[in-house]
Amino acid sequence: MSSQNYDVIVIGGGAVGENVADRTAQGGLRTVVVESDLVGGECSYWACMPSKALLRSGGALAAARRVPGAAEAVTGTVDVRAALKQRDSIVSHWKDDGQAKWLDSAGIGLVRGHARLTGTREVTVTAADGTVTVLTAAHAVVVSTGSAALLPDVDGLKEVDPWTSRDATSAQQIPQRLAVIGGGVVAAEMATAYASLGSAVTVIARSPLLGGQEPFAGELVTAALEENGVTVLVGPSTTKARRDNGTVTLTLDDGSTVAADQVLVAIGRTPRTHDLGLDVVGLDGGDWLAVDDTLLVQGDSPALAGDWLYATGDVNHRALLTHQGKYQARAAGDAIVTRAAGVQVDDAPWGAHVATADHAAVPQVAFTDPEVASVGLNAAHAVKAGFRIRILDYDLANLGGASVLAVGYVGKARAIVDLDREVLLGVTFVGQDVAELLHSATVAIVGEVPIHRLWHAVPSYPTLSEVWLRLLEAYGRPGFTDSDTDEEK
Repeated sequence: MSSQNYDVIVIGGGAVGENVADRTAQGGLRTVVVESDLVGGECSYWACMPSKALLRSGGALAAARRVPGAAEAVTGTVDVRAALKQRDSIVSHWKDDGQAKWLDSAGIGLVRGHARLTGTREVTVTAADGTVTVLTAAHAVVVSTGSAALLPDVDGLKEVDPWTSRDATSAQQIPQRLAVIGGGVVAAEMATAYASLGSAVTVIARSPLLGGQEPFAGELVTAALEENGVTVLVGPSTTKARRDNGTVTLTLDDGSTVAADQVLVAIGRTPRTHDLGLDVVGLDGGDWLAVDDTLLVQGDSPALAGDWLYATGDVNHRALLTHQGKYQARAAGDAIVTRAAGVQVDDAPWGAHVATADHAAVPQVAFTDPEVASVGLNAAHAVKAGFRIRILDYDLANLGGASVLAVGYVGKARAIVDLDREVLLGVTFVGQDVAELLHSATVAIVGEVPIHRLWHAVPSYPTLSEVWLRLLEAYGRPGFTDSDTDEEK
């Protein structure tokens, strides 16, 4: 057994943990990362990057087929072998040498193994070979262990060896028939990807796809999936699973069955907090970790006194998105450095960098075809929150930029306006290539830019960004009222 002392210990070397460590190291604190798997984590090897790589070939091919001239030149289907090879390259063939080298170059330590809290500011790491290292932190321990796929309690499901998102994004063979249980972003994206790679896909979702979005988003994605040969079953639940001679048969609660060669379960996530020693600080393993806006773990246990335990990323259940976790990481790193200097976060001379965007300004993209990009509140959530709103809708097919991108462009934009302050509360775009519109919407919402000022942000022509002008026209010119073309609630 060996002992090592640091200022900050980060448990989890994924994208979020790396960002915490980078922030604290830049702040002059001796920092170490503990990782039991690959440095770079879920996003780099099993989520964001490989999933988008699998989607890209089919998306590019579909986009080309919507443009006369290009459509005539495209005569084949996706080359699956080449697409998987590109995916393998993007994930560095599941080797983390480059990411580990970056930690070293940034002056951040790395200890490989399974970490458990064994005391206040103390973490015990057990390596694969049984070697034990005790780490102590002078200032903070940060839990950045992320989340794992949630498997439902369905009769026989575990016995059929179902895929989780990790399996789907790292597969080396494309199943002839794929059944997807779930209707969220992962389910919709993988249905899109595998259909483009040649699988006959069936989606089984208890409620409409992309249920957290504006209703039209799920409707347009569902229609596109069905147009591309995907069977979408909305309403039934899976009650039983059996595998016979290689074929999996799923029995649904409406009495119907679905046959597939492989099953992907994508119904949600569960926190990776089991066996972390959370009982030492009076918390329960397996639970999400509640935090404040500085990402400090909340709890009544005396062991948490002293502002030393933080939780960033999926594990705190605030916003299960890599970019939002990295945002939290920067906020937590700043808070740790500030408190280590004996300064209250609210008194920091540069102002408090706290994770307030988690509450009402979270951007997210479903890289389906069409893409779904949204930020802030949708109409239902805004009404529930008590805002007096106006809904502005626009058909993206009417834009000059859309007509250049594709014949028969299908897409829609919606903006939610707070009528009392005349600022945006939320924006949703659905259509080809709309993901790149999202940051402009995020800036407008986070900056609380008044509608009358947005008139002076002139969009270039012909681009999809012209939608901003059309939404403003729907709202009405400054000093005028025009509510005939939209909806007020």
